[in-house]
Formats: sequence, structure tokens, C-alpha cells
Amino acid sequence: MSENKQIAIEEGSTNVYADLGYADAAEMQRKSQLAAEIARAIKARRLTQGGAAELLGIDQSKVSRITRGQFRGVSEAKLLELVAKLGRDIKIVVGPMRRRVGKIELQFA
Repeated sequence: MSENKQIAIEEGSTNVYADLGYADAAEMQRKSQLAAEIARAIKARRLTQGGAAELLGIDQSKVSRITRGQFRGVSEAKLLELVAKLGRDIKIVVGPMRRRVGKIELQFA
């Protein structure tokens, strides 16, 4: 005999880091998006991790960590630099705030 147990499902926001309670959730989400873009660019260029490391000027182990989503200790600025080195254009637009606190948002073309 099996019991019919109901599983509670909670709908999350668009930021898993916020859902998990990280204080720096917005930054973590941006960094994860940049890390994913780095992984996509490496794949698109058919680079090995060693080849990517040479192009980017970092250790292969760091390429491996970043592409696996382990980017703690790597600044957003460094991730942006790596994205640019992989041939992606980066555009930063600064405009007037529409709320009390400004926000940072990434868009990928």
C-alpha cells in the first residue's frame, strides 16, 4: 500500500541565489551569467581548457572552475575582461535611476 503524499512546490523568483538567501544574490546571478557566457564562448570557439587558459592568460584550473560555476573569488570586472578576451563586445550603459536604488542588469545578444 502506498500513501498519496502531496509535495509542496514553491515557485521561485528569477534569481536562485536570492531564493537561497544569499546576501549578495544580485552579484552572484550576474557572475553566473558571465561564467555561462565564458563557457559558451569557449565551446563556440572549440577551445580546450588549456587553449582557453592560454588565450585568457589564466591557469587552466581557473578556467575549469569558472566554467563549472565556481566563480567565488573572481570579480565581476575580471569575468567581464575574460568575456571580452573571448571576442564578445561588452556595453555598459549608465542612465538615470527610476527607483531609490539603481540596479545592474546583464543582457546577452
